[in-house]
Amino acid sequence: MNRRKILTTTAAVSALAVGSSLGLRIPSAKADEVPLYDDDRFVGSPDAPITIIEYASLTCPHCASFHANTYPELKKQWIDTGRAKLVFRHFPLDGLGLRAAAVSNCLEGDRHFGFIEILMKSMQQWARAADPTKALAQISALAGINQEQFEKCFNDEAEMDKILARRAEANTEYDVNSTPSFLVNGRLVTGALDFTAFNRLLEDEA
Repeated sequence: MNRRKILTTTAAVSALAVGSSLGLRIPSAKADEVPLYDDDRFVGSPDAPITIIEYASLTCPHCASFHANTYPELKKQWIDTGRAKLVFRHFPLDGLGLRAAAVSNCLEGDRHFGFIEILMKSMQQWARAADPTKALAQISALAGINQEQFEKCFNDEAEMDKILARRAEANTEYDVNSTPSFLVNGRLVTGALDFTAFNRLLEDEA
């Protein structure tokens, strides 16, 4: 999917994102059929027995809800204890989400995930600002990205093409069509599930 197409299909994909709050669970690929890439960003032990791949958009309110209400306890009980690792993959819903994803990918390690969490927590402020690009640049500055670096990352066409290629792969190979969606050891889980529901899914895999 190219950048022009993603901009013209934003409304349709956003409508799917609204439905993602239903928390459906359907069979997907087997765990050993979902490759992890050298440039995947993840938190947790690389040897954790459960792999959670999160597909999210930085302009998705349901994704923000998951990160505010479910992720902290998930990290505490499953990721920090070595029982699961979480791989974060971008599934942008619009042009702003795509460019924000490209900016986030300019940061490595804890800085990358810290930036993701800040963008999720402040989504209503920066994504709906009168000038969202300026608001994003201000948050980026707090993360240590100066204006020159921000403009380079914000306009990195090669990075955006790679993000969209991974997005298309998620759609065609793993049936991901809404955000947030998760592959839990290869099984597709959709929606911003609360911790109780997500914990039950992980217990089934343990």
